[in-house]
Formats: sequence, C-alpha cells, structure tokens
Amino acid sequence: MADAVMPVAHEAISPEEEIYLKHHFATPGQQMDADTLGMWTFLITEVLFFGGMFASYAVYRNLYYGAFASTSKYMNVTLGATNTAVLICSSLTMAMAVRSAQLSKRAQLIRYLFLTMIFGTIFLVIKAFEYHDKYVEHLIPGLGFQYEQFPQYEHNAQILFFLYFAMTGMHAIHMIVGLGLLSWLAIEAYRRKYNENYFTPVEMVGLYWHFVDIVWIFLFPLLYLIGDR
Repeated sequence: MADAVMPVAHEAISPEEEIYLKHHFATPGQQMDADTLGMWTFLITEVLFFGGMFASYAVYRNLYYGAFASTSKYMNVTLGATNTAVLICSSLTMAMAVRSAQLSKRAQLIRYLFLTMIFGTIFLVIKAFEYHDKYVEHLIPGLGFQYEQFPQYEHNAQILFFLYFAMTGMHAIHMIVGLGLLSWLAIEAYRRKYNENYFTPVEMVGLYWHFVDIVWIFLFPLLYLIGDR
C-alpha cells in the first residue's frame, strides 16, 4: 500500500493580504522573499558594475600616483563633504519612510518620501555646481583640457578626471533613477496603496537608495581625500 500523502499546511492569508498577493505566489511571505531575492540579485550586478570602475581607479592610481595625487587639489572637499552629509540624511529619511509604510502611517510615509527627494535633489544641484567649476577650470578631459599648475602631469591627470566624471556621473544617473522611483512611491502612497499588509515596493526602493548612498561613501574619500594637499 502506498504511503499516504500528508497535506501541506498553508500560511493563513487575511482578506487584506490577499488583495496584494500576485496570482503566481502562494503566500505573502513567498512573494516578499521573491521580491527581496530579485532586488539583492540586481544590487549584486550593480556592485560588479561599480566594482569595475573602482578596480580601474586602483590600477591607474598605482601606475600614475603623482598625477592622481595632484588632482586632489582641484577637488572641492567642502562640497563633497556636504553631499556626503546630505546623502546620510536621505538614508535616514528613507528608512523612516519604510518604517512608516510598515505601520500604515500614510501621512508620515509621504512626508519622509518627499524629504528623501529633497535631499537627493540637493545632492544633484551641488554636483552640478562642481561640474560647472570643472568646466570653467578646463578640467574636462579632451582637447580643451588644461593643467597649468602641474604641467608635467597633464596627460596622465586626464585619466583621473575621466574616472571622476565617469564614476560620479554614473552615480548621479542612479540618483536620478532613484528620484523617479521615489516620485512613483509618493503617488502610490497618496492613493493609499501601502500599509502594514503591503509595503514591499517601499522596502525594495529603500534598498536601492541605500546602495546608491553607500557607493558615494566610497567615492568621496577616493576622489576627494586621498592625495597630496
């Protein structure tokens, strides 16, 4: 006689949770695990992407240490440190937004999302001023590049400034994407989409935002602080 098949116990699902459950998931917990795994997989690919840039920086800095060290004199540490503080504050408000969604506090959720967007916008505005300063000082790599203070490093210094614009530029693009996602979350929160039964999108965007902030935490000392001053 074949062994009897034991029934599989399923997680009890409340009517409120069932509203947000996608048809291809059995339980809200399974849906949350799948979303989290997908986001972390995406973030790993982002680590590999930025890791290539960091590796290039390490190689060329080792090859042309003098040229790279001289470029630190052209970096505005005050603006870089200000942007670091701004992003740390934005991570705090993003964390508070996630917590507000988990507690079904709609007004607080919207407020913290807007604060996070404000901090992100401040970061981009400051970065735009930095880019403008580099343009005025003719420090954009290319035919118009000028390096009058250290003419012996003019050729190799362009490598660092290329990496500076590539790394901070890609970071800025990720910030812009993050602001778009935050705007979408704010609209959905206004429509009462998120509550204690469903807050996955807020948490996933929060993970993305924290990752972008962490990337800057590494960029700031590499580009602004390591060098001869």
